[in-house]
Amino acid sequence: MGSLTNGEVADSETQVTPFAKAGFFSKMSFWWLNPLMKMGYKKPLEDKDMPLLGATDRACNQYSMVMEKMNGKESLSHATPSFFWTIVSCHRRAILVSGFFALLKVLTLSAGPVILKAFINVSLGKGTFKHEGYVLAALMFICKFCESLSQRQWNFRTRRLGLQVRSFLSAAIYKKQQKLSNAAKMKHSSGEILNYVTVDAYRIGEFPFWFHQTWTTSVQLCIALAILYNAVGAAMVSSLVVIIIAVLCNVPLARRQHKFQSKLMEAQDVRLKAMSESFVHMKILKLYAWEAHFKKVIEGLREVEYKWLSAFQFRRAYHSFLCWASPNFVSAATFLTCYLLKTPLDASNVFTFVATLRLVQEPVRSIPDVIRVVIQAKVAFTRISKFLDASELNGHVRKKYNIGTDCPVPIAMNSCSFSWDENTSKPALNNINLIVKAGEKIAICGEVGSGKSTLLAAVLGEIPKTKGTIQVCGKLAYISQNAWIQTRTVQDNILFGSPMDVERYQNTLVRCSLVKDLEMLPYGDCTQIGERGVNLSGGQKQRVQLARALYQNADIYLLDDPFSAVDVHTATSLFNEYIMSALSDKTVLLVTHQVDFLPVFDSILLMSDGEVIRSAPYQDLLADCEEFKDLVNAHKDTVGVSDLNNNSDSQRAKKVSIKETVGIHGSRYTESVKPSQENQLIRKEERETGDAGVKPYMLYLRQNKGFLYFSFCAISHIVFIAGQISQNSWMAANVQNPDVSTLKLIYVYIIIGVCTMLFLLSRSLGIVVLGIQTSRSLFSQLLNSFFRAPISFFDSTPLGRVLSRVSSDLSIVDLDIPFAFVFSLSTSLNAYSNLGVLVVITWQALFVSVPMIVLGIWLQRY
Repeated sequence: MGSLTNGEVADSETQVTPFAKAGFFSKMSFWWLNPLMKMGYKKPLEDKDMPLLGATDRACNQYSMVMEKMNGKESLSHATPSFFWTIVSCHRRAILVSGFFALLKVLTLSAGPVILKAFINVSLGKGTFKHEGYVLAALMFICKFCESLSQRQWNFRTRRLGLQVRSFLSAAIYKKQQKLSNAAKMKHSSGEILNYVTVDAYRIGEFPFWFHQTWTTSVQLCIALAILYNAVGAAMVSSLVVIIIAVLCNVPLARRQHKFQSKLMEAQDVRLKAMSESFVHMKILKLYAWEAHFKKVIEGLREVEYKWLSAFQFRRAYHSFLCWASPNFVSAATFLTCYLLKTPLDASNVFTFVATLRLVQEPVRSIPDVIRVVIQAKVAFTRISKFLDASELNGHVRKKYNIGTDCPVPIAMNSCSFSWDENTSKPALNNINLIVKAGEKIAICGEVGSGKSTLLAAVLGEIPKTKGTIQVCGKLAYISQNAWIQTRTVQDNILFGSPMDVERYQNTLVRCSLVKDLEMLPYGDCTQIGERGVNLSGGQKQRVQLARALYQNADIYLLDDPFSAVDVHTATSLFNEYIMSALSDKTVLLVTHQVDFLPVFDSILLMSDGEVIRSAPYQDLLADCEEFKDLVNAHKDTVGVSDLNNNSDSQRAKKVSIKETVGIHGSRYTESVKPSQENQLIRKEERETGDAGVKPYMLYLRQNKGFLYFSFCAISHIVFIAGQISQNSWMAANVQNPDVSTLKLIYVYIIIGVCTMLFLLSRSLGIVVLGIQTSRSLFSQLLNSFFRAPISFFDSTPLGRVLSRVSSDLSIVDLDIPFAFVFSLSTSLNAYSNLGVLVVITWQALFVSVPMIVLGIWLQRY
């Protein structure tokens, strides 16, 4: 925000989400969302229609808040604080408020069976006061209203909290990878880091939504047991025993799930690393026809992943079956205990028990999901914590000062040694003594592997120091041997986030010989550069990098052989315009093999085997240093520029060559009109608008006998629902039937329940087979598409977009979609079956249910 004008800041503040300024009732009713909903009803929403996040929800503020808290704790305890507890302390209020709504939801939900029992008593003529039925109806409405309100607030607040935590973790991982030491980079590959951001951070972001389930489940079970005790007396003890046994059975399954989840994530890291390397070098793979080999390697890694995925999903299926079957075990044990204890079964206690059983079903059936999310979050948090605790580049390797402080020289090294591996006995740089005064131009020469680039890395603080002292004063600009280009426009690459200064920008283009190049590009400096600058030549990419550094107006310029990728004439022009003119008052360290540029430098460092063997002006080295003479002679025939050997130290200000450079100043570049996104090289990511319909679901089910497995799961669940309806119908019809004994009433009820559990088990196993087979088919098609895609696809598609398909998207397809898909069908079938039973028993319910269904459909389409 610091670079914006006051008007731009004011405009951005007016575009902040209405939630940031919403009042209490607006937040409770979600009234603040209405303007956006109305806009979405009129037209498909686009990025520009979305309001900005409030200050609290922004990643930068979340990162600053958590890191400030961590630094405060570290200064007090002198020990590294826990990331987990620091995040909890930063969001304590949000956790408590959402916890209050979770508790309110449980209490209002648990009131249902109590009110139902009172209704039954009133219907049997056992009411305690006049108009008790109306009071109970009003109380039921209030309870359901509060239940709905608290459920919505619980969901929204925990989802918001999850996004805040996820944004902090993403920012923390990004910041951390910029400071990783060389040893830590060896342990955490780019594929693993990508997995931390896309998968692990997502799993942790899902955890707050399920966090309150871990304790509300226990509260809800305790309340349900209290209601059961009131209904069936001591027979409730058998219910408690069955629930305890079910929980104990889940413990070993949970441990196995934790192990398999860890192994699965490790296998995914290895596969992602291989895929990332393949996509980055896809052009080389295609030129050498290596696609089949690398595709086979990735398929082999995916098979290892399938092994752990199958193990995890089958344990999850057993877990799900155990929890869904628990209510049947509870009811069977309770009714048998009632029979043994001679507890009478009548309409009042049976219907209260059945209603309470439904109260037990929800928390018990959510146990698998809660355990799954807790396990995934724990594994993810362990992995991210390990990464965030990895060793960093030592901030005390060098003393860095800003311009204006008491600093005698820009760069000073005193008896310094550096090593990429801090424990090595052979340093990369040894006994370096260097003093660079302000405005000096220093050239660094030497054979390949002599340590020239490492010396620049030492100035940057990128290599650990083993001894000596180093001091750097001023703002640094670094230009590497290999140009680093963003997948953005030429202008964005040059500005690099800095505000636009038109005069400085135009002068930068001239100094870097970019004017003619931009005139040849289809949209000038608004032309988007493809992935890693594929639509620019090597020389153009290097000049864009030079322009970026020049525009930053730094104090010290570190140039690592920047003219190696340009032709001789352009190199001469750049040297004159860039180093000798634009950087005339700057401190410059230039690594170069082009010896004809060396006479105009103040001093030349000659390096060999990580040591500076001589440091002197050009003429002195040429006179009495045999190594330097050999280096000059070796490169003499490779550089075809005009002879510079006659230049003396007093002629520094003169140009090396002015031949054919006048035309560069002949015209100034005029900024192009910004083109539409459709005409650029980088294509905008496609997205569907409106109702996607059933096409995505049909596509999913067409994979590898998906319809067969899905039909099997659907039929199994329909039979399971029919069995539950039969159980309740049998109990309701015969509980007061004198011709049916209590024992017969109970064992028929139990037999029906056992039969339904067999179909429940088949449904759970069918879900896993469906998920694994469809994942296998989808990944195979995806991999074939990537390796058969032309090079133009990789040129026009950012690598991050491709990797997100094979990381976070594929993880959701593997783990979440099959269970979510079938359970959504299960929920729909349960709702329709309940409505059907209600209509058969009390047809008047249609007067309420039909308008509510129509209203719900209308709201969903709105």
